Amino acid sequence: QVQLLESGGGLVQPGGSLRLSCAASERTGNSYAMAWFRQAPGKEREFVAAIRRPTGQTWYADSLKGRFTMSRDNAWNAVYLQMNSLKPEDTAVYYCARQSNPIAGTIRNRERYAYWGQGTQVTVSS
Repeated sequence: QVQLLESGGGLVQPGGSLRLSCAASERTGNSYAMAWFRQAPGKEREFVAAIRRPTGQTWYADSLKGRFTMSRDNAWNAVYLQMNSLKPEDTAVYYCARQSNPIAGTIRNRERYAYWGQGTQVTVSS
């Protein structure tokens, strides 16, 4: 059972930056995708970004390209989400998730992710 633990959330002013981290309890397998989703109050959980092992290829929600960057450490022990130029509409709980052996076209599909962290709150407000 893979356990995911997010950290790095908090309160930030509009225009500020935050870096979220997600640590995995184990790195079994060599083909999986790690992703960030977010859920604002009253809204559905939406895809933010993903990165695939072993290629390191990344995907982003179109609306977030250029502001958010997903990365990982060399050993794939953790993945990160650098969020810049934050806006009040970025306020949400951010979740880390993992999908084993992803197939084409499923990276953005939250139903394909079997493992989820508990989430970390990001609040963008002045």
